[in-house]
Amino acid sequence: MRLFIAEKPSLGRAIADVLKKPLKRHEGYIESASGDVVTWCIGHLLEQEEPDAYDPAYKTWKLEHLPIVPQQWRLRPREGVRSQLQVIGRLLKRADVVINAGDPDREGQLLVDEVLDYLKLSAGRKKEVRRLLISDLNPAAVARSLERMRPNLEFVPLAVSALARSRADWLYGINLTRACTLLGRRVGFNGLLSIGRVQTPILGLVARRDADIDNFQSKPYYEVFAMLVTAKGERFPAKWIPSAACQNWMDEEGRVLDRRLAQNVVDRITGKQGTVRRVDDKRGKETPPLPYSLSALQIDAARQLRMAASKVLDCCQHLYEQKLITYPRSDCRYLPQEHYSQAPEVLASIRHNSVTLGKAIDQALPERRTSAWNDKKVGAHHAIIPTSLRTDLARLPEGERKLYELIARQYVVQFYPDHTFRKRVIDVELEKGLFRASNRQTVEQGWKVLINPDKQQPDQENTLLPELGTGDVVDCPEAELKEKQTEPPKPFNDATLLSAMTGIARFVQDRDIRKILRETDGLGTEATRAGIIELLFKRQFLERKGRNIHASATGRALINALPEKVTTPDMTAQWEASLNDIVERKGSYSSFMGRLDHELRTLLAQTTKEGLLSVAGLSTTGSRQPFRKKGQKKVQKKAAYPRRKS
Repeated sequence: MRLFIAEKPSLGRAIADVLKKPLKRHEGYIESASGDVVTWCIGHLLEQEEPDAYDPAYKTWKLEHLPIVPQQWRLRPREGVRSQLQVIGRLLKRADVVINAGDPDREGQLLVDEVLDYLKLSAGRKKEVRRLLISDLNPAAVARSLERMRPNLEFVPLAVSALARSRADWLYGINLTRACTLLGRRVGFNGLLSIGRVQTPILGLVARRDADIDNFQSKPYYEVFAMLVTAKGERFPAKWIPSAACQNWMDEEGRVLDRRLAQNVVDRITGKQGTVRRVDDKRGKETPPLPYSLSALQIDAARQLRMAASKVLDCCQHLYEQKLITYPRSDCRYLPQEHYSQAPEVLASIRHNSVTLGKAIDQALPERRTSAWNDKKVGAHHAIIPTSLRTDLARLPEGERKLYELIARQYVVQFYPDHTFRKRVIDVELEKGLFRASNRQTVEQGWKVLINPDKQQPDQENTLLPELGTGDVVDCPEAELKEKQTEPPKPFNDATLLSAMTGIARFVQDRDIRKILRETDGLGTEATRAGIIELLFKRQFLERKGRNIHASATGRALINALPEKVTTPDMTAQWEASLNDIVERKGSYSSFMGRLDHELRTLLAQTTKEGLLSVAGLSTTGSRQPFRKKGQKKVQKKAAYPRRKS
C-alpha cells in the first residue's frame, strides 16, 4: 500500500478525497478502497529536547554551563501527540511506498522527514520515499499533484537547511537567553530576558526607531517656488533645485537650512526672465500589483482592515482548510503558467462568492496575461489566490470574508488594463539657477479603479503643464519662499513593521550585508513573522499605544545592554545566505554549524564581560520569572525560550 503522511489533518483529508472510494476513517488515518492510506502529523510531532535531557545539571541555570552544545541531538514527541506518532509508526511497517506530503516549504519538508528518522525508517526504504507537493486543497488540484510526485531525495537539501536553522535557533536562543537572564538577575532584574536570532533584531529595530523619535530635533528648512508665465499667459509654479555649490547650507536629504540663501534666490529671480532648458514629455504605465504573498497580504490587511499579522494568518489558515484559497504561508507572488488555463473558472467562482466583485469581473479581460504568470519565479509554492470553490461568503466570520475579498481583488486586477498616464517635466534656467516643474495626468485608470478607488491619490494637476519647447522664454513676475519643519520618523505600526521586516535591507549600512538581505526574504519567514511579533508583545518587550508599536522600558534596556551584533539584522542575513547555500548545494551543514559555534562563544564572552547594567531597577510586573523565591511554586522553564521560532 501507499502511505501518505500529510502535515495536517486538513491536507490528509484533501488527499483522501481524491483516492478510490469508499473511504474508511480510522483513528489517526483514512484508508481508501484501493488500500492506500493517508495519515498526518499535527504540525510538528517532534520538538528539540530540553537542555536537562543532555545533562540533569542543566535544570539549574548557571553561567558556567554555557555554552550548552549537544553532541548528539535529540528529539522528543510534543505533548499530546504521542498516540498519532504511534499510528504513523504502525502504518510505516505495512507500507510499500511512503510519501512525504508535508507543506511545500522548507519547514514542511523537515516536519515529515524528521518523523521518518525518529521512527527509524531504514536507509533503503528512505531512498524510495516520494514527495507530494500540494498548494491547493481542491480535488482537481490535488489530483494533478498526485500525478507529479517526485523522489523525496531531491529535497534532502531543503530538509538539511531547515534542520540547521532549527538547531541553530535552539543553540542561540537557549544559551543567550540563559546568559542574559542570569546577568539580569545579578543586577536585580528577576524576569526572563529572552533572546532570539530574529526576535531580538526586530526589537532592536523598534527600539532604535523610538530613540530616533525621542532624540529628534526639528529644524526649519526652506523651499523656493517661482511663478512662471508663458508668452500665452499660462501660469505654472516651478521649484528651485539647489546646485552642488549650495551643499554647505543643506542637510543630507538635500534640504536648504539657511533662510538667507533661500531669500537671496527669491530676490534675484523676481521680475526676471528664464529660459526653458528641457522638456520631457512621456507616457508611462503601471502594471497591476502582483498577487499576494503572505507578508504582502499582511501588510495590506494591516493598512486597509487594521488587522494584526497573527489574525491574518489565522484567518488565511481557516480559508485554506475550507478550500477557498491556496496555500497561505507562501513567500511567492507569482503563479505557474498552467494556472492561467484555470482563470475563467476561478473568476466565475469569485463572481459567485462575492457580490462586491461581480461588476469588477464583468469588466475584466479574461484573455489578458500579466507578468504574474511566470514559472521561473515560482518555487515550492505560488502566490495566494482564490480557488474555484463556490460558497456563501455570508456564512464566514467577518475577518475571513474581508480577507477573501482582498485576495480575490488582487487576483481580479491581473485581468485589468495597465494604469496609463502622461508625465511632463519642464526645467527652466532662471538667473543661473535650475527650477523644475512636473505634472502627471491620468490617461486610463485601468486596474486602479479596483484597488482602493476611494483612496486614490489625485494627479498633481488635472491638466498638463503648458506646451513649451527648449529655448522658450518665460517670465517670473513673483517668487515665494516657503518655510517648513523637518519631521521625526514615524513610529512603527503593524503594516510598517511587517514592511520593515520584509525590506530589512534598507536599514543596513554594510553594502555586502544589504545585498544578501535583498536576495533573501528579510527578517524571519512568511510563516513566522506574525508569531515573532506576538511573542515580543507576550514577553512585554513591545507595547501598543493606539495603532503604534513601541519598545517597552524593558525592551529598550535590553537592546541597550546587548552587543550590537545581537540587535541588528546583519547576522541573520549571513545565516540566511548560508542556509540558502545549503538548499542550492553550495554549502554544508557542518560548515554552517561550525561558524555558528564560534560566533556563539564570542557573543557569550562579550555579553558576560559587559553585563546588563541597563536593566537594573526595571519592574518585572507580568514578566515570566524563571527564578524561585522561598515559598513560591516552581515555575516551568520549558517555554522560556524559542524552539522553532526566534
